[in-house]
Parts: sequence; C-alpha cells; structure tokens
Amino acid sequence: MPAKRPPVPLSRERIIEAALHIADSQGLRRLTMRRLGDALQVEAMAIYHHLPRGKEALMDALAEHVTAVHVEQGPSWQETAKAWCRASRELLRDHPGVLALALTKPPKGATALAIREQVEQLSDGGLGDAPEAVRALRAFVFGSVAVEVQQSGWADPEVDEWVRRDERADVDFERGLDALLKGLQT
Repeated sequence: MPAKRPPVPLSRERIIEAALHIADSQGLRRLTMRRLGDALQVEAMAIYHHLPRGKEALMDALAEHVTAVHVEQGPSWQETAKAWCRASRELLRDHPGVLALALTKPPKGATALAIREQVEQLSDGGLGDAPEAVRALRAFVFGSVAVEVQQSGWADPEVDEWVRRDERADVDFERGLDALLKGLQT
C-alpha cells in the first residue's frame, strides 16, 4: 500500500486562493465559509485560525489581494502611471468575482500602502497633484474593468462562455488612459 501523503497545511494564502477560485467561478454570493472549508478539505472553523474575524476578514483579504498593486518607478510619471494602471486592470480582470469588493471596500492594509507608494512615485516623477491623480487613475481603472466584466457576460447565468479578453476593450482602455494622462498634465 503506498504511503499516504500528508495534507497540505492550511495557510492564509491558500485560503485566499481557494476563495478567489470560488468567487471567480461561482460568484461572490456563493462564497461561504462552509463551501470554502469543503474546497480546502478542512472544517470551516479551521479557517478562523488564519482569519480570526471570519468572513469579514476574508472579504477584506480578497479586496486587498486584487487592489494592492506595486510597480517599479518608470522613467517618467506617465510611464509609472501606465504601468500601475495596466497591472491593476489585469489583476482585476483575472478576478471578476471580487470586483464588487474592490469597488466597495475602503483601502486598508497593503492596498493603502500601495496607494501611498503610487502617490510618492508620481510625485517623485514630477506630477504636481499626485494624490488627486491617483484617485482619478483608480476610478478610471475600476470603472473600465467594471464595464468590461459587465459586457463580457461573466455575471449572466444565461451565458455559457464569457469573454475574458476583448481586443476592443484593450483599445478603449489605452485610449482612455492616454486621454486621462494628457488631462493630468495640465
């Protein structure tokens, strides 16, 4: 008889990945602690050892996971802003199931640190009102992804296969980003 493999230890990262999978494949409403425990092959109560505030902590962690984006400082504030916007968009598009959390949870923890870093990078790059610019860029990215997800059919129960990547959306995003950056220069 082959040796039995030891179970994979439960960790915060493993919990978040499993929760993202459930939210992205079944929707946020279907993400329960019991369903998450089943997916991890543990009792739901075991999750509370890693997330003591339970479901609220899980929701915060999911929002943070898709909004705490870091990029390297570019040669100009415009290049840094583009890199940040593109990275943020990709992460949000990869996890449409938690987009609602990203839109509604106030930034805290790693997300608040990432926003502060973005403000510093844009300011160091020569942009005058960096905090206002970061607010505008975040609004643009979140709004763009919300429209993409809405048009993709992801949340429509009648749609069998949703479109993850739409070239028209890519063109629209880049056009909008360029226009926003030009507006921020003035």
